[in-house]
Amino acid sequence: MTTPNTNGSREKSASGHRCGTFPPAVLHPTDLPGFERGGGASTTPLVTSALGAQVFINGITLFAPGAGIPLHTHNCAESVVILEGCAIVDIDGTEHQLTRLDTTYVAAGTPHRFRNASATEPMRILWTYASVDATRTIVETGATARIDAEHMKPGDE
Repeated sequence: MTTPNTNGSREKSASGHRCGTFPPAVLHPTDLPGFERGGGASTTPLVTSALGAQVFINGITLFAPGAGIPLHTHNCAESVVILEGCAIVDIDGTEHQLTRLDTTYVAAGTPHRFRNASATEPMRILWTYASVDATRTIVETGATARIDAEHMKPGDE
């Protein structure tokens, strides 16, 4: 928890994290750039380190009808909320049917993947990673990349 000083600045919380050292923001996803991830999925980053995030990052991913992402793991916990449509999530070899507002919480290192259960309607998720340094490792190839690297246009590095 951060505590306001008499001068309005914020102190470190008991855990030592600076949670209030950035200006507040109101984000409108329809006004933000999206990035194609391939396979019929596109992502709109929301709270990111570029915005001042220090503890977590999040964003929205839209899945075209029938689209899915490969089985992967992360180096931190992840939570996903189904915002629209129906999904099939495979978590560590067990499939689950999800609908609007169903939520997952997956520990670091746990293989998982999301697929749009519909062949005709889109599916949209809100994802949150428990680290600004979150990575994704594709199980099949072992390739690892930072999540925020998916949100860059070529030449932005």
